Amino acid sequence: MNNTMNNQAENTNTSFTQKRLKNQSAQFLHQTALDHGRIPPQATDIEEAVLGALMLEKQALTQIIDVLKPQAFYKESHQLIYAAIKSLFAKSEPVDILTVTNELKTNGTLESVGGAYYLSQLTTRVASAANIEFHAKIIIEKYILREMITVSSETIRDAYDDTSDVFELLDKTEAKLFSISEENFRREYESMESLVRMSMDEIEQAKDHEGKLRGVPSGFTELDRMTSGWQKSDLVVLAARPAMGKTAFTLSMARNIAVDHHKPVAFFSLEMASVQLVTRLISSESKIKADTLKKGNLKDYEWEQLNAKVTNLVEAPIYIDDTPSLSVFELRAKCRRLKEQHNIEIIFIDYIQLMTSGVDSKGGNREQEISMISRSLKALAKELNVPVIVLSQLNRSVETRGGLKKPLLSDLRESGAIEQDADMVVFIYRPEYYQIEADEKGPTQGKADIIIAKHRNGSTGEIRLDFIGQYARFQDPEDFTGMSLPDDGSGGMAPNTGFDQPPSTITIPSKMNKDDDVPF
Repeated sequence: MNNTMNNQAENTNTSFTQKRLKNQSAQFLHQTALDHGRIPPQATDIEEAVLGALMLEKQALTQIIDVLKPQAFYKESHQLIYAAIKSLFAKSEPVDILTVTNELKTNGTLESVGGAYYLSQLTTRVASAANIEFHAKIIIEKYILREMITVSSETIRDAYDDTSDVFELLDKTEAKLFSISEENFRREYESMESLVRMSMDEIEQAKDHEGKLRGVPSGFTELDRMTSGWQKSDLVVLAARPAMGKTAFTLSMARNIAVDHHKPVAFFSLEMASVQLVTRLISSESKIKADTLKKGNLKDYEWEQLNAKVTNLVEAPIYIDDTPSLSVFELRAKCRRLKEQHNIEIIFIDYIQLMTSGVDSKGGNREQEISMISRSLKALAKELNVPVIVLSQLNRSVETRGGLKKPLLSDLRESGAIEQDADMVVFIYRPEYYQIEADEKGPTQGKADIIIAKHRNGSTGEIRLDFIGQYARFQDPEDFTGMSLPDDGSGGMAPNTGFDQPPSTITIPSKMNKDDDVPF
């Protein structure tokens, strides 16, 4: 009994709080309009026509109920009437002037909307529900305009406040605008006929390009054979323990995609500065040790080798952003611009645990925040229709496990949602890191296994690649023809260098990240 009373009191308080916040928002919008001498965007006559149509024809509500919300109406009385209509629909009860009147009477809001007379007037102002979808669209557009005015006005007000943190304000504004977009724009369903035609077109295109990859090639033969390239709109999670070579592997792929296949690549590095990443690329491309580059002790033939190989990187369409603590809202905005300006075909993010949701996470935890980030990354991949490859850490359970210590899906750190949202989960595993000198595939020195543990649209399996630690380079087996000394067998990666980045490799630098001496 006490629990029931507590729940009722809790629901009453929640309802009261929501109503108070809604009234405060309406008052703020009204005051903003008065300050500017303008009336907020509205279409009350259209609102009346829609409500009247809903009470005249029972089929009208099913056409708009999934897109039109009560708060989209400008007049509070119209919000209450529409909420009563939705309540009747939820209870599978008929919707007409009598049932709506009774519902409002039950809620105690009949008089506040103008009484039964006002409801009867609404039904006389429209002949049918023929144009209800178009009318609903107008109401939604006016609502979006009002919401944008509210967000903009609040931003202006807070921007004049000297105590406001500029980056917090920016994130807050982006989150609100993103929320408006997410809540009001939903993709329409498509008929089976159109979907079958689209699928048949893709099958015919695959036939015409037999032997070629349908997706973005990784540059690794066996991996591309298994995946047919990284597919559009896929979220690929690339996970490994520290020092396994996650960044090196993604850089090797970015280099293959941009240099060998001339496809634009976006690379977001939350851990390393852009110059450090480019230095890794230079070491890998020129096959000169990174510590040699750092000291500048290059022999004449190495200078020639360096200058000849760097040309490939100068012309590579790789776009690097090293903004630290990047939020999903910032990422989305940056990716949209890169897609529009450079038509990027793949996005790399290093790595997900360093990202922030960009919204107030009070009352939540890091696992919930990572879940929100992974869902947003999947939505980004679908929106831009490009593969998104995001790096992730694995938890320490791998190290404590006996045997070969191969990673499992359950080892993904901080959130099961990462596994759930990903179209593919790929692990990097280097046996020699755990002092395993040989396995069923042969000697493990300088070898790395790429394990496809989850593949929503294809097969799973393992691919073995060569890993040259001194150059932080992955490549197809028996494909290395470098001029420098062979790997010392440590499997480690040499410290990074401050070698100047190629002038034509485009980066979006972060002034907040000035540490150029972090080792790789």
